[in-house]
Amino acid sequence: MVSANVLAPQVSQPVAEAVAIRPSVRLPAWLEVAKPRLIPLLLATTLAGMAVTPDWPPSPLRLTCTLLGGAMASAAAGVLNCLWEEELDGRMQRTSRRALPSGRLASRQAFALAIALTLASIALLVYGVNPLAASLALLGLCSYVLLYTALLKPRTTQNIVVGGVAGAIPPLVGAAAASGSLGWSAWWLFSLVMVWTPAHFWSLALLLREDYRSVGIPMLPVVRGVVLTAREIGRYSWVTVGLSLLGILVVPSGGWLYGLLVLPFNGRLLQLSGRLSHSPEDPRMARSLFRWSILYLFGICLLLLLARTPQASAVQLTSLVDLWNALPSL
Repeated sequence: MVSANVLAPQVSQPVAEAVAIRPSVRLPAWLEVAKPRLIPLLLATTLAGMAVTPDWPPSPLRLTCTLLGGAMASAAAGVLNCLWEEELDGRMQRTSRRALPSGRLASRQAFALAIALTLASIALLVYGVNPLAASLALLGLCSYVLLYTALLKPRTTQNIVVGGVAGAIPPLVGAAAASGSLGWSAWWLFSLVMVWTPAHFWSLALLLREDYRSVGIPMLPVVRGVVLTAREIGRYSWVTVGLSLLGILVVPSGGWLYGLLVLPFNGRLLQLSGRLSHSPEDPRMARSLFRWSILYLFGICLLLLLARTPQASAVQLTSLVDLWNALPSL
C-alpha cells in the first residue's frame, strides 16, 4: 500500500526542473498528442531489431512499411495515452498546457485520430510486411495504454519496470518484419531495452517527483525517496551494461566490433549513475543521466547497424586470439 501522506500534494513545489524539461516549441495540437518526440527512439530500436536478424538488410519497401507502420502505431499509442490522462495532465504543472487539458483539441477529435492511426498502421504492416509484425505493433500499443498507463502507473512504484515491456516491443516488430520470426537476438534486444528503461525513466522522475507527488502518482522517488531511487538506477545501469555485452555473441556478424565500440558508452553510463548515487539530491546529476540514457540507446542501435555492414563482416573477429593476431607487430 502507498501511504496517503507520501502522496499528499505539496503547497510549495519546485517546478524549475519541470520547466527545463518542457519543450520550448509548441507543436500543432493534433501533432502534439501523438508525442512525436518519442517516436525516433522507438524507430531506432525497430531498425536495430531488423539488423540483428540473419535477413538483414530487408528490401527498401519492407523497411519503409515497417518504419511507417511502427511510427503510426506509436503515434496512436501517444494519442490514447493523452486521452486517458487528460484529467491528470490538467492537474500537473508540467502537462497542464497540453492540447487536451488546455482545450486546444477536443477529445472526440483525438479519439478519431487514434483510431485512424491504429487502423492505418495495422493495415500497412499486415499487407506491406507480415501479420506477425502487425500483431506485435498492436501488442505494443495495447501494453502502453492498458498495461502501463491504465493499470500500473497509478498503482505501483514498479510501474515502469513491468510497463517497460511496451517500449521494448519495437525491436521484436523489427525482427519479425525482417525475418518473419523471433530469434534469440531479437529477445536479447527486447531484454536490453527492458532493463535500460528504469534507469532512463527514474532519472526523469527524480526531476519531476514533486509534480508526480502533487497528483498522487506513486513513482519510485515519490514513495521510496531519492536515495533508494538513485541506488536502484545504479543497479539497473550495471544490468544494462552486462546485458549489452552479450550482443557480442548474438549479433549475426561484426560482434567483436560492436563489443569494442560499446565500451565507452557503457563506461559513461556507469560514470553518470555512480555520480547520481553519490549526489542523489543534485538535479544536475539526474538530468545528465537522463539525457545520456537517450544517447546511449541511440548509440547501441547505431553500433548494431555498423556491425552488420559489409566492412564490419569482412573483418569480423571471432575470438580474443584473432583480435591479438590482428594487431600490428611492434
